[in-house]
Amino acid sequence: MDGVQILGYAACAVTALTFLPQVLKTWKEKSAKNVSLLMFIIAFVNEVMWIAYGALVKDDVIVITNVIMITMCSIMIGLKLKYKNV
Repeated sequence: MDGVQILGYAACAVTALTFLPQVLKTWKEKSAKNVSLLMFIIAFVNEVMWIAYGALVKDDVIVITNVIMITMCSIMIGLKLKYKNV
């Protein structure tokens, strides 16, 4: 693994953590009152497009990063719908 690949995987790890604090906060507080559902829907669509692009150019870092991100988006969308009245 060369330096460029290490940088790519490090960026993947940091990007994958982007939504984690919001997921944990929402889960812990059992409230999604101030969470924008539209933002996570847009992010979900964006992740789908990045996964498709990564697969087409055969870039594992892009695919892995965005699979993690789409998982976080899915969790947040689920939590927002579950706690929509809280």
